[in-house]
Amino acid sequence: MTIQRRSFITGGAALAATAASSLSLPAWAQARTKVNVGYLHTPAVDGQIWLGQEMGTFAKQGLDLQLRQFTTGLEIFQAMVGGSLDVLATGAVLSNFPARGQGKVFLINNIEYATAQLWVREDSGIKTLADLKGKQISTTTGTTAHVFLDRALRSAKLDPAKDVNIVNQRMSEAVTSFISGAVPAVALWSPFDTTVRQKVPGAKKLIDASAFFPQAAIVGGWAARNDFYEKNKPVLQKLIAGWLPANERMINDPDGAATALQKSQYKEVPLDQFKEQFKASKYYSSAEWRAKYADGTVTGWLQQVTDFFVSNANIQNALTAKQYFDPSLFTGLVKA
Repeated sequence: MTIQRRSFITGGAALAATAASSLSLPAWAQARTKVNVGYLHTPAVDGQIWLGQEMGTFAKQGLDLQLRQFTTGLEIFQAMVGGSLDVLATGAVLSNFPARGQGKVFLINNIEYATAQLWVREDSGIKTLADLKGKQISTTTGTTAHVFLDRALRSAKLDPAKDVNIVNQRMSEAVTSFISGAVPAVALWSPFDTTVRQKVPGAKKLIDASAFFPQAAIVGGWAARNDFYEKNKPVLQKLIAGWLPANERMINDPDGAATALQKSQYKEVPLDQFKEQFKASKYYSSAEWRAKYADGTVTGWLQQVTDFFVSNANIQNALTAKQYFDPSLFTGLVKA
């Protein structure tokens, strides 16, 4: 009986101490909301995520991000529509599924200024875009790379459906086809260009997406599952609040941010190459983003890519960017 009583007293004291300790912790450390997040492993998409994780900015908002990596934006959206993800971060596909009514866009990461690139083999004889006529080009259709490729071909008066043969493969497979010589050209997104540089030293970057900015800007960002968006807007605002300091770090200390990301997440990419890839995206401060949200610039950029998907993916009764993009969560948090 004495032992039991002593155990009870000791256990009670421990519980009391634990309770007192928890009361002294900041609110975000006591209970954190789990959010299932899908993302692509490219700095244009996951840069703010990993910096925010390192800085603890999402945790300070009371969020516990359950991160799942995917290969393409198409796969992420399919997972989210299926219910296994709450939110996602991706590139051009941000303008695809939401236009079908599948997902609500609420946060923009960047402009994929030069992340999409067209590479050709040295032995292909391709010197200009016009030389692509009749050639095979590997890419992943329905993605940032495809949107860019379509624009590049049309700029050279080439019909993407008739004048070239676009080979649809997962990006890793498209790059492998290019390396092996099975195709003479590949439209990719960074950091896949690192593999091309390493494996095909004579390969030439023919053009990148910066040639078409701002007329054909491709934005990347975040979307939420429809029901999650409707029921969890405060959580989405906390996600934005956690994202903001990481984004500002990218703006204020790009060299330091790139070094930190390469060291923790992109060790396979040489630091000098990673810093170049980091520059391939165009980032804006929270104040600049707010202005672009408010004046309709972002909506216009999203709509441009939606127009591509409407014509190329035959989306019926497509929603406009004004309908699927909600800037209010951001503008309500970031004051002018």
